Formats: sequence, structure tokens, C-alpha cells
Amino acid sequence: MDQPLRIAIVLSAILPSTILLSAHAQQFADQTSTRFPVQAEYTNQCTIVDVDADGDKDIVWANGQGYSTLGALLKPRLYLNNGTGIFTDATDTQIPGITGCFRGVEAGDVDRDGDWDLILAQDYNRRPLLLINDGIGRFTDQTVARLPNITMGSARAQFGDVDNDGDLDIALCNSGANRFSTTGRPRMFLNNGSGVFTDAALTQFPSAALSEQMDCLFFDADNDLDLDLHVGTRSSGTNSSQLWINNGVGTFAKLAPFVTDATCYSYDAGDIDGDGDLDLIGVNAGASNTELLLRNNGASPWTVISSQITPNPVVDDNDSRFIDYDNDGDLDLVIAALGAADRMYQNNGAGLFAQVTGIVPTLADSSLDIKAGDLTGDGKPDIITAQGESGAFQNRIYINSGPADTIAPNIKLTEQVVPTGLGPFTVRTEVFDGISSDRGYDDAGVDLVYTVDGGKPLTVSMRWSGNSLWRGTIPAQAVCATVQYFVRARDVSLNVRNGPTKSFVVPGTCTVVGDLNGDSIVNGADLAILLNAWGSTKSVADLDGNNIVNAADLAILLGAYTV
Repeated sequence: MDQPLRIAIVLSAILPSTILLSAHAQQFADQTSTRFPVQAEYTNQCTIVDVDADGDKDIVWANGQGYSTLGALLKPRLYLNNGTGIFTDATDTQIPGITGCFRGVEAGDVDRDGDWDLILAQDYNRRPLLLINDGIGRFTDQTVARLPNITMGSARAQFGDVDNDGDLDIALCNSGANRFSTTGRPRMFLNNGSGVFTDAALTQFPSAALSEQMDCLFFDADNDLDLDLHVGTRSSGTNSSQLWINNGVGTFAKLAPFVTDATCYSYDAGDIDGDGDLDLIGVNAGASNTELLLRNNGASPWTVISSQITPNPVVDDNDSRFIDYDNDGDLDLVIAALGAADRMYQNNGAGLFAQVTGIVPTLADSSLDIKAGDLTGDGKPDIITAQGESGAFQNRIYINSGPADTIAPNIKLTEQVVPTGLGPFTVRTEVFDGISSDRGYDDAGVDLVYTVDGGKPLTVSMRWSGNSLWRGTIPAQAVCATVQYFVRARDVSLNVRNGPTKSFVVPGTCTVVGDLNGDSIVNGADLAILLNAWGSTKSVADLDGNNIVNAADLAILLGAYTV
């Protein structure tokens, strides 16, 4: 988002062809005219989500007129999918009577009734709107009853369970009177479990005034299975973008020092080099308005590796998405540009990105946002772009004719339960796949599968907790029960992966048959006790109670023997 056509020279058009990969047949075809309604509204951002529970992906558009001054109030738009990627504008029947200056939209089930609700971030000192889904994609504005009465100049909002209590909280950018202001601070709204929110105390989220906030992003920066928060700004120096680290129960501390950036429009997270942690790309946030690529080094400081994007031109870029367009198992990168062509970069597997031509259309339109997901049901991630600020304002859809997704999701982390009582027992997991999204991978369900004392496997559906985190609960169990569990993740292409099996024993005082020395395990020590008591009467080794230690007792012990 910048002044219309601010960048007049697109360096990528004049860079030597030697730094580009060879051209390919165009893989993403512009099918806007046959799949989308004609539109002429200023769109800032969008989200792909199945709002009507019919099994396909619909699209919600955040529309807001005006760049630096408030324009006409616009409707958010809801496009319903017919299942094959043909979209109909259903705004007036599904989201009636709502207008505003909407800069961002995201989906989350705030009342835990099984459907996707919506948060709309508004600019120019207006309240964000919370829209509640009736289960079939019809929304009512319940902002007054559910959100704090705080007006904002907000560019983005995100859902995430920051305090591990099983419900979705909300983070919002807030610059003040408008998104270019300097007096507002980012906000955290906490859910009471039924979808009613309160403003988090400064002791929990001690954010201060921060200039020109353009983006906020939940992601697990430190691999501890909770959601940290990145806030991206257009400012530099002390007002540049910030990373806030969660202590696991929703209290945040700003990471300092962090990488200094400037002129950021958006950030995206993905494991670009396969080392198990999430790296970051900041669009327009690098030197001279180039892309800023940051490697996550775990406990060490983040490293600027922007030189690994080739070319990295001075173009008015506004958004990005990681997408494995060639189905080779690593994350490639697509960049959305304003006043220039969008660009695709191929990853060599180690986080080195080289632009490849001919994959996406070369249309020089006004892309402010880009999303990826399977919109046609053929197992291939498609691309949509939101158009605003200049040009015809026609949002676009690019259909993927490349390889279908045949790679199962990556279950990166699963929580090890350390029981302190009878339960229930919470298990969190982190799942990734071939596209990045503020709402995780393109999923068809994440399940928690468990057994008790070797019995029949039982399955619990895990709930989305923000970005790539999911949360499930094993019910309370009896004392000394042995519980084994693993996570099963399925993507929309029906690729399935099972995570590693973990186990725990429910604590408490219990009697284990064959445990003769009281250490809760039957092993060689117990066998020695029984053999030493062989033929004795009135011995602890008399397991069958017939007043003699013999072969029958040995059989019982060996039946419970643990190697």
C-alpha cells in the first residue's frame, strides 16, 4: 500500500537474464473472467475459508476506499464457491447491511461452535467488526456484544490461542487515528471461552505506541508450541517491526534486539531451509524497499539473508506467500506487486530463491494481497490476488495446471504430556505443508489418536489454535493407566501423515501385578525375588494366593514382565 504507481521503474524488467531461471510454460493461468464476478472496488486483503461448510473454499474480501484519507464506505465481499472454483457474490444475502473501511479480514471459530467467524480490521479510527457465522455462512455483526469499545486505525487482525485455554484470542494492529499514525499501540483481545473479549492488560501485553503498523502475524518463533507475535511497521529505527515472545500462558515480552527494518507492508513465516524452525520474509522491508529475508537461528540472533533472493529488485511489493508450486518438498516464494508483475521464485531446498519466469502471469496490476489454496478441488494450490489503490480494482484468480500435491503434511512438533493428575491432558502440535497461510496449512483435519493400556485406538479432533498450531484433549484416565498417542494430519489433497508415538503413565498409587519390589515395573529384580522364594509359603511372591510360590506364580509374573 503506497502512493499510486509510486515506483515508476521496475528493475526486474531490465535485470540481466542470466540471474533468472529459464522460462517455463505458464503454470498459473489467469481465469478471472470465467470464474470471478466483475468487481470495481478497492480491496486491501482477503482470506480463503469454507464459510458454509460445504467442503470447498470460499473467499472473503476486505474492501476499504482511500489510501491516506477516508473514502466511501464499502461492503466486505463474500464469494461462494460452487465446488469447482466458480464464484458467486453472495454478500447481500450472507453479510447484509455492513459497510466500512476494511483493511484486513481473518477467520476463526471464536465461540467454538464448529464454524468460521470473521474479524474485520478497520482504518480511520473505527472499531473492528466481529461477524458471527450461523453455520451455513450467514453472518451477523455482534461487535457491540463481544468486542471492547476501542476504535483503531488498523491494518490487520489475527486469531490465535495465546494463553493455551482452548479458545481463540485476537491480535490487532493499531496505529491510532489511521494506519499511518504514531499514537496507537497494538492490541490483544482475550476470549472468555464463549467468544466475548476483553482488552489484555499492559502487564500481559506491554505494548507502547508504535508508528504505521501494517501487519501482525502469529507464529511459533522459538519452537515451544505457543504463539509469538510479530508486528510489522513502515517505520524505521526504534519504531521498526517488533517480535513479541509468549511465555506460554499469554504474557508477552518484546525481543530486543531484533532486526531493524523499514517500509514493511507484510510478513510471512515458513521454514525455508528445512532446519525445523520458522524463518521470516518482510515484503518491502529491506534496504531501499527490497524484500527482507530473515533466518531463524533458534537461540541465536536472527540473520539477514536477503541476498538469497535473486533478483531482489526495488519494486512496490505488498505481500508474499510461500508455496511449493513444483511439488518438490520445499517452500518456493511468490511476491505480489503494485504497478508491476507478480513474481515467482524457486527454492533450491536450502533457502536460496531464484526468480523463474513464465510461471505466473506478467500482468502489471495492483496486487495488495496474495493467497494460495486449492479452489477447484483438483489437489493443486491456486492463487488469488486482491487489487486496490490503483487500476481497475478487479480481484484475480490464477488456476494451477502444474503437479498435484502428493506430499503429506509435516508434523513438526507434538507436545509430550507430563501428567500431574488424572487429566484431561492437553496435547498441542505444529503442522506444515506446501503453502503458508495466517491460518495454517490447507487442511482436511488434524486428529489426536490415543490408546489406553493397549486398547482400541480412539480419536479426538484437534482444533486450530492459530497459524500452524492445533490443540486436542485426551479425557481423564484412571490411575496408572498407560496412554499412548500420536497426531494424524490430512491435507485437502488427502495426503496423510502420522506423527511419532508418545506415551505417559497417569500418576498415582497403584498396584502392578508382579511388581514385587514396589517400583511400579515388572522386571528382572522381581523375577529374582520370586525365584529366591520358590517353594515358600506366605510370600509376597505368591501371586495366585494358593499359599505356595510355584510355576503358576512364575507364569503370572512373566505375563506382566516389561523388558
